[in-house]
Amino acid sequence: MGCLCLISMTSCIEGNENVNNESCSSLSQEEISKVVVDNIMSRRSIRKYKPQTVDREILDQIMKCGINAPNGQNKQSWEVRVVDNPQVMADIKTTLNAAYPNMPNASGCFRDAPVIVFIARATSYDFSAYDCGLMAENMVLAAQSLGVGSICLGSPVRFINDNPACAPILERLSFSDGYELSLCVGLGYADETPEAKPRDIGKVKYVE
Repeated sequence: MGCLCLISMTSCIEGNENVNNESCSSLSQEEISKVVVDNIMSRRSIRKYKPQTVDREILDQIMKCGINAPNGQNKQSWEVRVVDNPQVMADIKTTLNAAYPNMPNASGCFRDAPVIVFIARATSYDFSAYDCGLMAENMVLAAQSLGVGSICLGSPVRFINDNPACAPILERLSFSDGYELSLCVGLGYADETPEAKPRDIGKVKYVE
């Protein structure tokens, strides 16, 4: 019930007859708020995944939540490429490893997540990278509510953007002109249960 309620409240899934506001009709506002907060607080970055992929119906839900993220002037200054085909992912890893012969298992930067979401920013808009980050946050929280593990990845971006030998990867992803790979999100079913790491609330100050 909690997951269904959370997805319904986000209003990011259109035309899904299995998820609607009636799912939450028996919950109070306090209970609904708890579902949302618990989803945020329980999410962890997953670095070990089970081998099975994620059904596209679930991926579609996650992507719809992603593109409903707040973004500057509703420019939607992003492009997204989802790789859930094992052979395509294997080809990308092979190219990456070949581009970094002195770095054993460079492709380990993908953490063996069975699905990788490649997010590109519009280079013409200076706040596009922030919009892409907000999109990724929506994705990982939606994934959490659906029982799917996730991780935000920066290393693949550096590896791919900084080495001309990785150009075939960008060609395969086929982003439009004026877009640059900015962030990756790994998705899959968790094969670990990591503990929460400490957070420093002292970095938050109220200005009186």
